[in-house]
Amino acid sequence: MTPDPADAPVSLDVRRGNPTEDELAALLAVVSEAYTEESAQATAPASRARSRWRLSARAARATLSREAGWGGFSG
Repeated sequence: MTPDPADAPVSLDVRRGNPTEDELAALLAVVSEAYTEESAQATAPASRARSRWRLSARAARATLSREAGWGGFSG
C-alpha cells in the first residue's frame, strides 16, 4: 500500500528574509492547495484497447529495391 503524500511531514527552508509565522502558514496553505489540485488533475490518459483489425494486420513491408539485383544476396 502506498502512503498518502498528504500524511508526510512538511519541511520548509527560508533562504532569505524573516517571515512571520502567519506568512509561513499562508504560504504553506497556498502551496499545499496548489499541489493538491495539480495532483488531482494529473492523471494518465486511459489506454485504448487495440482493435481487432490492428491486432491482425501485419506491418507493411518496404518496397523492393530493383537496383540491388540478385547479387546482394550471397548466402
